[in-house]
Amino acid sequence: MPLETPQSLLIVDDHPLFRKGVRYLVNMVPDFIIVGEASCGQEGIDMALELAPDMILLDLNMKDMSGIEVLKVIKASGSDARVVMLTVSDQASDLVAALRAGADGYLLKEMEPEDLVEKLAEAAAGRITLTERLINLLAHAMRHDAIHPKTSSEAGLTEQEQRILERVAAGKSNKLVARELGITEGTVKVHVKHLLRKLNLRSRVEAAVWFVDQQK
Repeated sequence: MPLETPQSLLIVDDHPLFRKGVRYLVNMVPDFIIVGEASCGQEGIDMALELAPDMILLDLNMKDMSGIEVLKVIKASGSDARVVMLTVSDQASDLVAALRAGADGYLLKEMEPEDLVEKLAEAAAGRITLTERLINLLAHAMRHDAIHPKTSSEAGLTEQEQRILERVAAGKSNKLVARELGITEGTVKVHVKHLLRKLNLRSRVEAAVWFVDQQK
C-alpha cells in the first residue's frame, strides 16, 4: 500500500548508467520522488545537507571517498535521512562496517530488479532493508563475536527496553513505537540508545537482527 506522502530520495553513485537504472526502477515505486542525484561522495554530502531527503541510496565504493565516510558525515550532521547502501560487496566486513556507521539498510546491486523495487518499497515504509542472505550473514558474524550478550537477560534489558526492541525488530519507527507504548518519541530514542549500548551494537538494524536471531 503506497504511503500517504511520497518520500524524497537522493541517489549517490559514481556510475551514470547505474544511476539511470536505479532512477528507472525507483520511478516504479509510487512511494518515492527523486529529488537529486550525486555523482561522487562529496557532492552526495552537499546535496544531503541542502535537500534534507527522507532517504538516501548510497554506493559503498566511489572514487573520491568511500560510502562509509559519506555515511558517517551525513549521520554526524544530525540528518534524519534513512541511508540504504546499494553495493556490489557482499563481504560481511563491509556489511557490518556500514551498519555500525549508521546505515539503515544494505542491498546488493546484483539483485533482480523486481526484488530491489520490493525492498525499496519496504524501506519507504520504514522497515529494515536487508535481504535474507545478508541477514543470515550479519547474524553469523554477530554470533561469533564475543562482545555481544547472548540473551536479553544477560544484556540486562529492562521490560520497557525489551518491548521497544521487539517493535524495532518489527521495523517500526520511533514515532510508531512511541504511539503504541504511550510514551514520547524522545523517550523511545533514549531507550534505543541504552539498549544498543547494553547489546554492544551501534545500529537499529543490528539490534533487530540480534533480536530475531534470539527467537530461533
